[in-house]
Amino acid sequence: MKKTIGFLFTFVYSVVAVSCNTVSSNKPAATIEREADTVRNSATIIPGADQLAIYLPLLEGKKVGLMGNQTSIVGENKDHLVDVLLREKVNLKFAFVPEHGFRGEVERGEKVSNEVDAKTGLPLFTLYGGNEKQDSIVQSIDVMIFDLQDVGARFYTYITSLHRVMELCAKHNKELIVLDRPNPCGDQVDGPVRTDDKFQSNVSYHKIAMVHGVTIGELAKMINGENWLSEGRQCALTVVPIQRWDHKTMYELPVIPSPSLPNYLSVRLYSSLCLFEATDISIGRGTDWPFQVLGFTDPLYGNFTFVPGEKSGMTKHVEGKGATMYGLDLRILDAHQQKFTLKYLLDFYHKMPDKSKFFTRPEFFDKLAGTDALRLQIIAGKSEQEIRDSWKKELDAYKKMRKKYLLYPDFE
Repeated sequence: MKKTIGFLFTFVYSVVAVSCNTVSSNKPAATIEREADTVRNSATIIPGADQLAIYLPLLEGKKVGLMGNQTSIVGENKDHLVDVLLREKVNLKFAFVPEHGFRGEVERGEKVSNEVDAKTGLPLFTLYGGNEKQDSIVQSIDVMIFDLQDVGARFYTYITSLHRVMELCAKHNKELIVLDRPNPCGDQVDGPVRTDDKFQSNVSYHKIAMVHGVTIGELAKMINGENWLSEGRQCALTVVPIQRWDHKTMYELPVIPSPSLPNYLSVRLYSSLCLFEATDISIGRGTDWPFQVLGFTDPLYGNFTFVPGEKSGMTKHVEGKGATMYGLDLRILDAHQQKFTLKYLLDFYHKMPDKSKFFTRPEFFDKLAGTDALRLQIIAGKSEQEIRDSWKKELDAYKKMRKKYLLYPDFE
């Protein structure tokens, strides 16, 4: 094992040369430069999972559990962490599975079943929505590993899974090792902060900003530091930090985190468009461009048209399936420039003739927003600036608290 660890350690710390000579010449120079920077940065960033020499010794002689999925990869060959751990003779007992399943193919909100991984025979147990056997499962091991790729929005449920794992480890005195990964939207902190517990849910679990600006490792430190675990417990936490990354560094995910986020642009637009999930406006599910187009069944919403159908991982929860949608094509946008905004939400709300029909699932909207204030402000005709001013005090307080837990240089 030591020989293999040494090889991998040397490998992941090698400098990767990147050539940009093949970039299409019809792109603006600034765009080419940004894309080249992203490639260079992605090539030299070293996620926690790649640093086997640090965490494999912590697993020797121990029974190990994992929370992971298709984003849990190691090295430029994208070997699954499970395969690497088994190859290194780690005594891996099971994997907990988040929303979207172990291989990332389960549709949003759908039940994730307990099963066995077909490739490795590893027992898989869901934590999405809870598991009545979760206590006995965790009691069977000595240490848990957490390795999921987050996308930086409070309503993305992988951070809820983090909290549940931390609760179980703290309750049963088990160690937790978080293999940290970059936040692809870690260059911003924005949106309302959930302050009222009545809006706590799977999509708004923590009292953090909607665009929270922390990595999984930083959030884990925050959960411990702010005493958010039940009964004041603390989780025995080790974070394997990312090397060569900071909050200003753009990062394109090497593996898609879920079926509806197929590329970098969708990830960067996700925080601005996810609120539409509580309406009947289509955000492109059932097309090749989820979270990159917007539309509704009326030409007044725009000249661009598309027809949602069924795609892998996008079949049961598809707004406007089979209908022609009129709206906006956001695929032309520069992903690097996208930050959280309410402009799309306000634009579609103002265009709807009967505004009482816009928020078709108001309670879910409030859970996504972490407050009912945003919905009520939109109905009252408030501008984006007026809405932003209303959450500034809480957001500033969150930003100050967030600084205590940063592991990497900030974007400010």
